[in-house]
Amino acid sequence: MADIRPFPGIRYAQSDNLAALVTPPYDVISPDAQQRYYERDPHNIIRLELGRETPSDDELDNRYTRAARDFAEWRLHGILAQDAPALYLYEQRFTVTGAQHRRLGLLARVRLEPWEAGVILPHEYTLSKPKDDRLKLFRACAANLSPLMTLYDDPTGELARDLETITQTAPLADFADETGEQHRLWSLTDPAATARVAAFFADRQLYIADGHHRYETSLTYRDEQATLRKEPLAPDDPANFVLMSLSAIEDPGLVVLPTHRVLRGLDLTRLADLDAALQPSFALEPLPTLDDATAVLARAQAAGDTAFVLVRPEGDPLLLRLTDAGRDAMAQLTGEQASASAAWRRLDLAVLHELVLNRALGITPDMVRAGEHVTYTRDADAAIRDVRDHRDGAALAVLVNPTPPAAIRDVARTGDRMPQKSTYFYPKLITGLVINPLW
Repeated sequence: MADIRPFPGIRYAQSDNLAALVTPPYDVISPDAQQRYYERDPHNIIRLELGRETPSDDELDNRYTRAARDFAEWRLHGILAQDAPALYLYEQRFTVTGAQHRRLGLLARVRLEPWEAGVILPHEYTLSKPKDDRLKLFRACAANLSPLMTLYDDPTGELARDLETITQTAPLADFADETGEQHRLWSLTDPAATARVAAFFADRQLYIADGHHRYETSLTYRDEQATLRKEPLAPDDPANFVLMSLSAIEDPGLVVLPTHRVLRGLDLTRLADLDAALQPSFALEPLPTLDDATAVLARAQAAGDTAFVLVRPEGDPLLLRLTDAGRDAMAQLTGEQASASAAWRRLDLAVLHELVLNRALGITPDMVRAGEHVTYTRDADAAIRDVRDHRDGAALAVLVNPTPPAAIRDVARTGDRMPQKSTYFYPKLITGLVINPLW
């Protein structure tokens, strides 16, 4: 199935200053952070990944043409250097809520496949604006500046054991970024070893965890290249591949953070009748305090229960725990989700969107897609403050559990897509560690 290849990675020639040269991926960089990265070093990858716009930009001079110019000049002057073909092993060490974690990713070129081939599977829908931006950058630089994050199954730890031996050798790079997270990089060049890795993936599916927009953009870029050349691409043409960081679903360092919902501008009648509307599907339990809301949710998840914490402007927060009647309601959905798979119906966020947002509050899927009524935050305290302070019409907050990584695989295999903002893998993969040239 998955076709995994070594590639001639382009990296910063000097590895002793990488913390000043790398950034997070483009979609989590704020304008303030963008300015900070610009000021940090004249060769910071921000100039390629997310260049600044100026009032004088035109078709010949814009952030994409400037990225192409800088990319070429940095290679010409030795700021960036190209390796011989290799696979790379990428380790991240980080802390979440006081616990230390370690995550491994295998950086490789992976052959592009259409969704319908069933080799590489998505779990969410994409938007046109981010794809248009990334396509312009692809055209300008002809390179993958940052990897997609993709998951695979390794239930026996077969590949994990092989990769672990690599971490016992000296890394190519070893540094801490601005948040204190540690990054280490190794290369794997031995032909026999890379062949074993390729063989491991030959009968496996891959599940995109983060990077759906860039994957679909890569498909478009590949097709454009064939059109421009007026002939099919050769099978091994680099435009047939995309840069991925591949992590095992079983990796204990695979951390997904929850994305909580803040509900705004709600119908007052619906709000007044909310408890009654919820009771057919949920057991409602008042919580004396929000201090242990996260722990309460974690215990419910560990017990196999679907549960949420509902926060209102006044009064005790409520623990909503799905009942058997609620599970029956999910099994008997009509309308848009009538044909949804059992894996999709088991998702906490599917239950939330169907039984709480749609059925109890009248917030339809079309409203959610249009950005009406529902906003998102990973900061539970901020969600609570918004509701308690009635900020910007905030009427309710719903605190949720993170989506387990295995659920991404299970839903992707069925062809379903998860509700919006179902996953947030932490930390993000760094940009600027290894670049994949598409030539």
